[in-house]
Amino acid sequence: MKLVYGVNDKPKVGEIIVLAIQQLLAIMAATIAVPAIVGNGMTASAALFGAGVGTLVYQLFTKFKSPVFLGSSFAFIGSMFAAFAGGVSMSLGYLGLILGAAFAGLVYVIIAIIVKLAGVNWINKLMPAAVIGPTVAIIGLSLAGAAIKDVFSYGPQDADGNFIMSGFSWVSLICALVTLFVVVLCSTYGKKMAKLIPFIIGIGAGYIVALIFTLVGQATDNANLMILDFAPFKALVADGVNINTFLAMPQFTFLEALNGVKEFNPTYIATIAVAYIPVAFVVFAEHIADHKNLSSIIESDLLEQPGLHRTLLGDGIGSFAGAFFGGCPNTTYGESVGCVAITGNASVITITVTAIMAIVISFISPFVALLDSIPGCVMGGVCITLYGFIAVSGLKMIQKVDLEDNAKLFTVSVILIAGIGGMAMAIGPVKITSIACALILGIITNLILSKKKD
Repeated sequence: MKLVYGVNDKPKVGEIIVLAIQQLLAIMAATIAVPAIVGNGMTASAALFGAGVGTLVYQLFTKFKSPVFLGSSFAFIGSMFAAFAGGVSMSLGYLGLILGAAFAGLVYVIIAIIVKLAGVNWINKLMPAAVIGPTVAIIGLSLAGAAIKDVFSYGPQDADGNFIMSGFSWVSLICALVTLFVVVLCSTYGKKMAKLIPFIIGIGAGYIVALIFTLVGQATDNANLMILDFAPFKALVADGVNINTFLAMPQFTFLEALNGVKEFNPTYIATIAVAYIPVAFVVFAEHIADHKNLSSIIESDLLEQPGLHRTLLGDGIGSFAGAFFGGCPNTTYGESVGCVAITGNASVITITVTAIMAIVISFISPFVALLDSIPGCVMGGVCITLYGFIAVSGLKMIQKVDLEDNAKLFTVSVILIAGIGGMAMAIGPVKITSIACALILGIITNLILSKKKD
C-alpha cells in the first residue's frame, strides 16, 4: 500500500503521540511476554524500559532512517534460561543475562565490520528474493498458532495450555472478532486519523466489549462472562494508596547483577558464551529477512542506506542496552513492521516517540496495569492482522521470482515446507528455530542449484 507518511515525514504533534501509542500497543504483548516466560523476578516494566532504550540506540546507529521498534527477543529465551540453570543465585543469573547479551552483541559487531569491509553484494547473492521472500512469509505463518491461541486465551484448556475445542468460550471469540473487524474496517474504509490508528480503535472496541461481558458476569454471578482481569489494578492498592500506586521504578537488571560479581567464575562465563553466541548467528539471518521486508514496504533498501553494517550495530548494541536494563536481548519486531505496513505510517519520528513513551510508562504504575489488563483474546484479534501482513509481505516478494525456473521454484518450495512444517533442531544447548533451519536449507538449495546452472 502507498505510505501515508514516509520515513522522514513529520506528522502533527497530536498525531505523533497517538501513532506512537499504537506502535506501543502493537509491540507490547510480545515485549512483556518474554520476562513473564523466563521468570526469576524479571518484570514487564523493566523489559519495556530496556526495549525503549534499545530502540533509541538502534535509531542513533541507523541515522533515524529505519522505522522499526526493537522488543524482547523470543530467540534468546533458551539462552536466558541457561543463565539461571544449575541453581545459580538470582544475582549471578542477572549478571549472566547482561554478559550473554554482550556476547551476542559482539557477534553483530564482528559481522558489521565484515559487511563494512566486504559490502552487501555477497548477502544479496546468498539471499536473493527466492530465499528472503518465503523466509519472511514463514515468519508470519509461524506466528499464526500464537495468534489463534490468543484468540481463545479465555476458556477451557488442557494441562499443556492448549485450547479445548469442545468447550471453547464464545465470549473470547466475540471479543477477538470485534477487535479484528474493527481493525480491518478502519484500515480499509477509515478516513484520515481512523485509517492511521486502526489498532488503537480495534483494541479499544475489544476492551469495551470485554468490559461489558465482565460487568454482566459480575451482576449475574456468571464466571464464564468475566473475561477482564482486574488483578493488575487491584495490585496497585493492595497495600493502600501510596506513591507506588502511581509511580514505581522498574527492577533494572544491572542493579541486581552488581551483587553477582563476587560469584563470577570462568566456567559460568563459558556456559553463557555457549548459550548466547550461536543463537546470535541464527538471529542475524532473521535480521536480514526483517530488514529486507521493511525495505520493500518503505521502498528504500536499508541494506544500502543507512547500510547493513549500521542496522547490525544498532541491533546488536541496542540488544545489549535492552538486556542491561531489562534483562531481555532485543530484536527488530515483526509486529512493528506489520504496523508500518498496515497503517502506511513509516515516519521514524513515531518510532522514536514510541521508544521514549515505553521508557516513561515503565515508571507509571496505572498505565502498566492498563496494558497488563488487556485480554489476550483482544490482542489475538490484532495479531491476526499483524502476522498476516508479515506473511503476505513475503508472498509479495515471491511474486517477483520467476517460478518457471526450477532452481528458484525448488528453493522457494523447500523453505516454505521446512518452515511451515516446523523443522527445528537442537545442537547441545543451542536451539535452531524452524525459521532459521528453513532459511539455511534454502540458502544451501539455492547455492547448489545456482552452481549447477552455472
